Amino acid sequence: MITLIRTEWLKMRKYNAFWWIIGITALSYPGINYMFYKIYEDITNRPSNVGDMAKLALGNPFAFPEVWRTTAFFSSCFVFIPAVVVIMLVCNEYTFRTHRQNVIDGWSRSQFITSKLLDVAIVSLLITLIYAAVALITGFASQTRLIQDTWSQAYYIGLFFLQTFAQLSIAFLLGFLIKRAFLALGVFLFYFIVLENIFVGLSEWKNLKFGEYLPLQISDKIIPRPAFWGKLDQEAYNNSLNVIPQHVILTIILTSIIWAVCYRINSKRDLK
Repeated sequence: MITLIRTEWLKMRKYNAFWWIIGITALSYPGINYMFYKIYEDITNRPSNVGDMAKLALGNPFAFPEVWRTTAFFSSCFVFIPAVVVIMLVCNEYTFRTHRQNVIDGWSRSQFITSKLLDVAIVSLLITLIYAAVALITGFASQTRLIQDTWSQAYYIGLFFLQTFAQLSIAFLLGFLIKRAFLALGVFLFYFIVLENIFVGLSEWKNLKFGEYLPLQISDKIIPRPAFWGKLDQEAYNNSLNVIPQHVILTIILTSIIWAVCYRINSKRDLK
């Protein structure tokens, strides 16, 4: 296992696109959260009763402990950025035939997929660390008094990692099946941005439940919207909190199936 981690890290360390994508993510996460933070400030700092009423109604979603959930929700919208590097990492193995060279050098077929699983886990961990840093900095910057339950919602760090790993696993599966980076990336982005949202919208319009069980939506449900959204529809918000455990289980099941499929296909696939 250590050898696999070292080998994959050496590949990523020398891969310029990997660092570019991580850098873009490191900018986009604080950027999106800062944008919404400034919108919140503009609304609540108005020199009139409107600002006081807004602050009373919304609370402060960027202060502890709520900041863990707020930044997780906004940051999760950008999972398509690290998906680019995951797809490129797996497709490069087939473009440059390094997957075949690894087997020739003594790796088993299962070790190759395990190495890719580690790639996805490493990228997910780095992305989660960026999110956690943004949440901490935002929380401390927004804190006007000592909050005793600073860490009461820090479990969103684990949920964010699970969601990121699950959705990057879907991106990996597409890259693994298609083998061509730009085509796989196009399919993923079309599904991520357009197709699944159409299905979710259709599900809500027809008052059906199938939208909750689409591949990306399953893991999306483990990070609900920030608490101030609950002021608009308290019943829907409470339901979004109640389904988190169910969707955690579904996310783990779906992700396990994805990797099981990858192991199975790779065990039968030609090395060409």
